[in-house]
Amino acid sequence: MKVSIITASYNYEDYIKETIESVLAQTYPDWEMVIVDDGSEDNSVEIIKSYCKKDARIKLFQHENSANKGLAETIKLGLKMIQNEWVIFLESDDTIEPNYIKRKLEIISKYSDVDFIFNDVQLFGARDRAKEYEEYFTKVKKDLIDNYYPANLFSCFKRYNHISTFSAVMLKKGLFDGVDFNCPIKPALDYYLWIQIAKCATMFYLDEKLTNWRMHDSYIKKYKSNNYESAMFEYKKRKFLVMNPFQKILVPVFYLVALFDIVRKNIIKIHPKDKEIFIFG
Repeated sequence: MKVSIITASYNYEDYIKETIESVLAQTYPDWEMVIVDDGSEDNSVEIIKSYCKKDARIKLFQHENSANKGLAETIKLGLKMIQNEWVIFLESDDTIEPNYIKRKLEIISKYSDVDFIFNDVQLFGARDRAKEYEEYFTKVKKDLIDNYYPANLFSCFKRYNHISTFSAVMLKKGLFDGVDFNCPIKPALDYYLWIQIAKCATMFYLDEKLTNWRMHDSYIKKYKSNNYESAMFEYKKRKFLVMNPFQKILVPVFYLVALFDIVRKNIIKIHPKDKEIFIFG
């Protein structure tokens, strides 16, 4: 079975080589790597083109006029260009272990109903950045290892984002059918997508560090300069408060008062049909 790898590239000339080399090092060879550059202004495109010439499995795409359209549009373009049912996401500053694809295909072979697989990650790079996430994901992992898989994890995702990075995910392309990409909080696009997909996906958590997640002054870090984004990342560590009309009365009044300004400005999506409101806190 052939799999597709989507890599969104933007100004990571210092890292994109390592990312591509980690794909070339895979023990499973039947893959295509679709790299979509989002208007990079450094030497990223030339580096990618050099790899495309060396290996036909690597393909480069760009927005019209080499425009910068953001991560959501870049992923959407990548999904249009891939040829296979199963898609892997790999960010252009991360790497994957040589047995990444092989191990996930083993899960698919064993559990035919699985359509979404994600794994544990190894953090590397800036140590101070890593500390911001280690405590959070250590707690989240307890939820994951207590489950029996395959499983529907929507109840878990209603409380926290259980997936550390795009680079830990492999899923069926069809799960994106009808999914809304218009997340108003740009750094939270991953969680915005996963919580929609989690409603219908049969998931499998692989407790193996198959992804190397680079910690540095990334796209997300830059957003923290904004007061709201800082509150989102530092106060609740990427936590979602999900309330239906019956649960709202159970939320302490003092908590609502403290979050009033954030809630007032940043309701992500109201789902009248599902009677749920997704709010960043």
